[in-house]
Amino acid sequence: MKSRHLKTLREVFDRPTRSNIVFSEMETLVLALGGNVVEREGARIKIVIKGAVWRAHRPHPGKEAKKYQVEEFRELLEFIGVTPQTAGERE
Repeated sequence: MKSRHLKTLREVFDRPTRSNIVFSEMETLVLALGGNVVEREGARIKIVIKGAVWRAHRPHPGKEAKKYQVEEFRELLEFIGVTPQTAGERE
């Protein structure tokens, strides 16, 4: 995992939840973890990773993910067993 992906992962797991994480960086992290980002209608996307699915809207007009999106994404990563601690073990 590249250092920028690890940085994004750490930001997703920060408490309190951050509101300045760029949504596209979360998508890039999914791709780095071997997942897929499926384009849907309009701003909708579906993220599939290790059998888990998360549906979301890309933010617009801004580029930062909403806090609830970061929290849902964190839950998805925890569900599939990816945390900053487990990612650090892989390096």
